[in-house]
Amino acid sequence: MYYIAQTALQLGFIYGLVSLALFLSFRVLDIADLSTDGTFVLGMAVSVAIAAKGHPFLALLLAMISGMLSGTVTAVLQTRLGIPSILAGIITNTGLYTINLAVMGFSSNIALMKQSTVFSVLQQLGIPAVTVLLPLVLFTLAAFLLKNFLNTRLGLSIRATGDNRDMVSASSIDPRFTITVGLAYANIMTALAGALVGQLQRSADINSGTGVVVVGLACLIIGETIVGRKTIGRNILAVLVGSILYRFLYAIILKTRLFPIECLKLVTAVIIALAIAMPNIKASYDLRKERSHAGNA
Repeated sequence: MYYIAQTALQLGFIYGLVSLALFLSFRVLDIADLSTDGTFVLGMAVSVAIAAKGHPFLALLLAMISGMLSGTVTAVLQTRLGIPSILAGIITNTGLYTINLAVMGFSSNIALMKQSTVFSVLQQLGIPAVTVLLPLVLFTLAAFLLKNFLNTRLGLSIRATGDNRDMVSASSIDPRFTITVGLAYANIMTALAGALVGQLQRSADINSGTGVVVVGLACLIIGETIVGRKTIGRNILAVLVGSILYRFLYAIILKTRLFPIECLKLVTAVIIALAIAMPNIKASYDLRKERSHAGNA
């Protein structure tokens, strides 16, 4: 049980960064950023490649910069070239496949052998439970910075862009700029998540990002169903709750082997589908309950 809890917290905090990124792009900006999978692998590839050269902390920074550039490209495709947001994300994701291969030396995977990672360095310094503590600290810092950023003038402009782009344009605010900043910021967090996963598992694989955007959205929706989303603070809490709950459930399935390992992808698809459908199921249940009370009255 301790191992399950540790794994759920560890991965919950790391993948919570992806859900934070999707909250910013999907909920705040109202943009479906489908470049998330590729940016996640980009962060992972850059992190492992630089850590292999003996610079694990620099690797995290460079991974975040690469994520920022990826988000900027997606934004430019939308705002300057007039490509729809979904297609812009797909185009960026497609291009990132080759870029990620190039970062990994045109190999489908790379691994860290005896090289240090941020986790091993901090562990050598005597910091306990570093594989949980570091993701916790980074998620808390990212959540704090995002919450405060969205309350700044620029942050409020980004929120307004997601609510009504035409109104923002009429207010002498360039929505192209706010979209670019928002997507760049979101992809920084996605790349950081990939960088942490890469150093945690000491490897990077070209297919590691498959389904990351769907899982991230599922975690976001699970959290919103439980916590609600009336304020920025509650939205961020929802991200954390949803991410940990999803990872806890996933870890239980893996540990207890309730289903054969060959069925894991199918079980994952069912969990994600139920998570995304949960708000509609809850709304239908509440409606039936109201009708039942009205009929009895």
